[in-house]
Amino acid sequence: MQNRLKEYFPLIRERKEVLAEIQENPQLSHMFDGWRKEQQEEFLNFCTGVRGVKLLYDSFFKEIMNPEYDAERLEEFLSELLKQRVKIVKVLPNDSVRIAAENSLLITDLVVELADGSLANLEIQKIGYRFPGERASCYSADLLLRQYKRIRDERKKKFSYKDIKPVYTIVLFEQSPGEFHQFPDIYLHSVEPKSDSGISLNLIQKYLFIPLDIFKKIYHNKSIISKVDAWLAFLCMDEAEDVIRLISEYPRFKPLYEEVYRLCLDTEKIMGLFSKELQILDENTVQYMMDEMQDTINEQQNTIDEMREQLGEKEVMIAEKNYVIADKDAAILALQKRIKELESEQKQL
Repeated sequence: MQNRLKEYFPLIRERKEVLAEIQENPQLSHMFDGWRKEQQEEFLNFCTGVRGVKLLYDSFFKEIMNPEYDAERLEEFLSELLKQRVKIVKVLPNDSVRIAAENSLLITDLVVELADGSLANLEIQKIGYRFPGERASCYSADLLLRQYKRIRDERKKKFSYKDIKPVYTIVLFEQSPGEFHQFPDIYLHSVEPKSDSGISLNLIQKYLFIPLDIFKKIYHNKSIISKVDAWLAFLCMDEAEDVIRLISEYPRFKPLYEEVYRLCLDTEKIMGLFSKELQILDENTVQYMMDEMQDTINEQQNTIDEMREQLGEKEVMIAEKNYVIADKDAAILALQKRIKELESEQKQL
């Protein structure tokens, strides 16, 4: 395959160089041989510039976008998404924004506090959860409660609900749920509560849903026309042509790609990251299939219960009809008996 990206990033190595280093190291060779053929090809393709690196992988995203290393990148990305200047104060542990332990289909889950006290939860999902609205509402509520408890404890008697700042739930889907495919021309869904009367209330739970699979279909072979689209392209497009087009139209992203390919020079580290991602993706796929099967089982059980109820109703109706028929039969027998009696009396007369 043609190594097109090497023309733009000379540090990218040739395929034979990468394979030679792997084969010389028994541990790396064993790891590489344990991957499926298509996984081996994917690894070699992004290491050698045949394709771009999938920045949606959690390990790669954290290497490039981790606010603890370089906050300006994530600040810039969030600023474009939220359409306001974002300054990250600190990264918060996200354990408390999980209502219960769950087998997650998440790729990335990051909670940050902004300069004005607002909280933002950025999720990247490999496979979109079912019921995305209900789920996002639950975690937004938990994030809001987390902020409320912290501010109340800090300010005590001086606490006012006016001190509570907005909470943003931002969800990027690599494979989006079916609800989003009803809008095949839209890839940015901004949602917040609104009144039907025109009253202005500061309702502070805000949501942004981004189906990246729809974004890729819309922008395939098209020019990027905005900074937010450029960021989305950087995160989800890995075709060499897309990478070249992006860095040509937005040179700001070339140093980020250079950092990615510099990371690829450390074969042991990059193989470890990639192997971890494969394990996570396998677990997530299995979990998704289990959830799908459970949903099917639940639907089938509901159908069975409905059929049982319907059969029960039919059995009652049949029993009632049987009672009616039995009553009619008894009445007929009584009439027949009476007729015989009358015939007998008539003969006697």
